[in-house]
Amino acid sequence: MSYTPNLKNKYRNEIKSALLKEFQYKSPMQVPVLKKICINQGIGAAVSDKKMIESAIVEMTTITGQKAVATKSKKDISNFKLRKGVPIGVRVTLRGDKMYEFLERLIVVALPRIRDFRGINDKGFDGYGNYTLGVTEQIIFPEINIDKVSKIMGMDITFVTNAPTDKEAFALLKEFGLPFKNLKK
Repeated sequence: MSYTPNLKNKYRNEIKSALLKEFQYKSPMQVPVLKKICINQGIGAAVSDKKMIESAIVEMTTITGQKAVATKSKKDISNFKLRKGVPIGVRVTLRGDKMYEFLERLIVVALPRIRDFRGINDKGFDGYGNYTLGVTEQIIFPEINIDKVSKIMGMDITFVTNAPTDKEAFALLKEFGLPFKNLKK
């Protein structure tokens, strides 16, 4: 028997039917789906220190369980001493089972470890059913050893859905268990 993540089973058994009732879709195929989770970490100081990119790749790979990729600058900017093609960030795109496992660890373990946590802001929707969440410290993930961290950096986590509206995407993410502050949508 193969392993399936808890949130994937929850989506199939509970969330899909709850959203089907709430929005009165004509077909179960219209119910929004979480397509992918994109995690991005911009490292501006990497222009002068090349080792920061390598350590960020290792940290991001440890957090997500999937190999991280360095992002490179697209053009020269003299004010920032930036050349085209220089690595300035790290990113990972999660799909399938790894996506659901990361989401569960984010909701259950990482977000509650944030200092003075009262929920995440519900204003991160882009109008097309996608939600972006900013995390200020990578040390909220238990996989990261605080003693080995050279610099505390934040990251952006984007949840990409196929929901046509923000209201439907909000309902989907709320059903998954993301702890939103204002539940007024």
